[in-house]
Amino acid sequence: MRLSMTLAIALLATISTSQAQMSQDMKMPAASPPAAGASTVLTEGVVQQIDAKTGVVTLKHGDITNMKMPAMTMAFGVADKKMLEGVKAGDKVKFHVEMLEKAPTITRIESSK
Repeated sequence: MRLSMTLAIALLATISTSQAQMSQDMKMPAASPPAAGASTVLTEGVVQQIDAKTGVVTLKHGDITNMKMPAMTMAFGVADKKMLEGVKAGDKVKFHVEMLEKAPTITRIESSK
């Protein structure tokens, strides 16, 4: 029993040491942590209106599953106004919404032509 316990401790020490000695080129890529409850699911929609100055886009969209939001037409703020440069009224888009500063905000939008 004592020998198996000693072997288990030695094995754990070896594993811990080998993980601690990873070389710089073996680092895991840095990734932004997702917001709480966030997912990468994209929702389909059609751009109804854009206000580039205020960073607001109105979309007629399907169900937004990660927000538990049914299909509707709604205005959203965008995390970065530059995202609106690639879309115009009438475009079919795919987008991702997250709660930022207590408001549903588009964090990704792309044309789905």
